[in-house]
Amino acid sequence: MQTHTAVVDGIKMRWEEQGAGVPVIFVHGIPTSPALWRHVVPRIAGARCLAFEMVGYGASIPDGRGRDISVARQADYLFAWAKTIGVNTAVLAGHDLGGGVVQIAALRHPGFCRGLFLTNAIGYDSWPIPSVKALRAAGPLVRRLPNAVAKQIIATLMVRGHDDRSRIAESLEVHWAPYARHGGAQALIRQIDALRAQDTLGIAGELPHLRLPARIAWGTADPFQKLRYGERFARDLLAPLRQIAGGRHFTPEDHPDIIAEEIGLLLHEVGKFA
Repeated sequence: MQTHTAVVDGIKMRWEEQGAGVPVIFVHGIPTSPALWRHVVPRIAGARCLAFEMVGYGASIPDGRGRDISVARQADYLFAWAKTIGVNTAVLAGHDLGGGVVQIAALRHPGFCRGLFLTNAIGYDSWPIPSVKALRAAGPLVRRLPNAVAKQIIATLMVRGHDDRSRIAESLEVHWAPYARHGGAQALIRQIDALRAQDTLGIAGELPHLRLPARIAWGTADPFQKLRYGERFARDLLAPLRQIAGGRHFTPEDHPDIIAEEIGLLLHEVGKFA
């Protein structure tokens, strides 16, 4: 994937892009970046894949300082960025916080979202998870932690969230690198402080009214976003649910073949309604 940047409403926004065809916008969560999708995008054919970097995350951590980087606000950033680069409609795919972002964007901007894909995404009252709440409560202390300790915090999330043990070390190095460059624990706490469950609780009742092609893929052993939430999404969106047996949280990294296959199936369905 190639890195691109654009200034949108005075904010430098970044994304990774590869391919041509129907636009598919991928949105990551915490503590990740567009690199979360690095094993998925090369497996998708016939699509213009754009992995959006949320403001205040990844290489864009500095651009989030002093700004609202909540999930709800990220949906506004996403839409403004897409319009700026000439993407008027797209299939939206989200993991973790990114799942909340794409849900809100789809509901706020009718006609923008052509199809919706969620994998182990936040929603309803599923978040913030207990470990993140604990970090927020200890925020003043956590902010002063040296990088080596902050890295161990993220390493713990990676260990718990990966069922493919061979991916842990790679993923940690990929996702820790932006924190190491841009403030370590302080950057992580800024992200955590912006998390509000009301962002998804406020739209939960609207999800059944979306009426667009959708698919769900869910790691059944995710300790962070439980399978029952994937099942609820499937009911509300009238969408098929692909259960990834034994899968944990970071499904785009551990199971890229399955994720790419499900997105391909969604693209096929979207094409039937083009």
